[in-house]
Amino acid sequence: MKAWSRALGDPSGPWGCARALSVSCSWAQVLGVLAALGLGSLSLTLLLGPVPPLLTWFHMRPKEVACRPCKAQGGEAGGPVDSCRLVLVESIPQDLPFAAGSPSGRPLAQAWLQLLDAAQESIQVASYYWSLTGQDIGVNDTSSQQGEAVLRKLQLLLAKNVSLAVATSSPTPATESTDLHVLAAQGARVRQVPMKKLIGGVLHSKFWIVDRRHVFLGSANMDWRSLTQVKELGAVIYNCSHLAQDLEKIFQTYWALGAPHAVLPQTWPRNLSTHINHAQPFRGRFDGVPTTAYFSASPPPLCPHGRTRDLDAVLAVIRGARKFVYTAVMEYFPSTHFHHPARYWPVLDNALRAAALNRGVCVRLLVSCWLNTDPAMFPFLRSLQAFGNASAGISVDVPDTLSVPGRKSSSCPWGVTPTSRSAA
Repeated sequence: MKAWSRALGDPSGPWGCARALSVSCSWAQVLGVLAALGLGSLSLTLLLGPVPPLLTWFHMRPKEVACRPCKAQGGEAGGPVDSCRLVLVESIPQDLPFAAGSPSGRPLAQAWLQLLDAAQESIQVASYYWSLTGQDIGVNDTSSQQGEAVLRKLQLLLAKNVSLAVATSSPTPATESTDLHVLAAQGARVRQVPMKKLIGGVLHSKFWIVDRRHVFLGSANMDWRSLTQVKELGAVIYNCSHLAQDLEKIFQTYWALGAPHAVLPQTWPRNLSTHINHAQPFRGRFDGVPTTAYFSASPPPLCPHGRTRDLDAVLAVIRGARKFVYTAVMEYFPSTHFHHPARYWPVLDNALRAAALNRGVCVRLLVSCWLNTDPAMFPFLRSLQAFGNASAGISVDVPDTLSVPGRKSSSCPWGVTPTSRSAA
């Protein structure tokens, strides 16, 4: 599980990320859905439908003891009442055939531009890297136009005195990109976060916070190819200031680490702690549906007091499944894939097998397959498939991997159960 192992507690993968809203690449037609969408090193776990008492099977960490209830009952100082709304967004690679009538989300480029249209005061963006123009890689192709439109819109907003703050990983893999130089010249504040130096990894989160009220969180980098060449998944949460301001605390941890001469603190400042977590989730309504939600993060050194760890959040979703766990990942490695020599790391693999064997949960796994796929992954997949035994009531299905044309890939890690959703 490349995405899972690197972001959810793999000791070899201290990737700085936040996780967010649990969703799936195709929204399940189930009234009550607990979802976890894992995007780098940040996730949000969401329970839709009748809200039960807090789950008692989860082993609560001492730092996650509830401080006070958090409900969508209005903003600070008598501000407007939140009317949270969730919209799934995705990108489908151009020229990828899709069956008529297939479920789909709002196009990612459209969602980004609509969020920017809504911005009145501030935009905060965390992204692994930026490459919104085809010129960055010497490409002259119409498929880069959507990314270039996003860059132009950001420039227009800066000209209108909307503030833009960007936290991005350093060093960047997009060495030829000029996006951030262009934006900084127009007043954007940019901090390069040296995650490799600080924790040996990268800042792999991808999220936006707009006016401290609206949120985008997903698998997509600030890259034109994420809009037209790669299968991506995300969620936009509108009018939900409690969650937006909690996500802002995660952004502020990155911002602090991007300051000159910054060091990883032994204890994070109290103002970055949270009372929204697995033990005490946000409780409100999304489009009128009773909902609980919380953000988790990884690695642990980037989790201030009260923040649920990604690994705990994803394990909670899997262990809470009673009927099925459907999971899509870019790669599946129950090992320390980014640690040499590699070490066996079966935590999530074991959780899926235990769900299938111990509770009769149906496990289905979808994995991307493209030119850059490491063939060392396939024995792990065959092992998981062999674990299934229909005659014994053990349902494990690892279908043909998701293959897309050329160098395109699917990078939307997610998981869904009948009561929850999660992604990594």
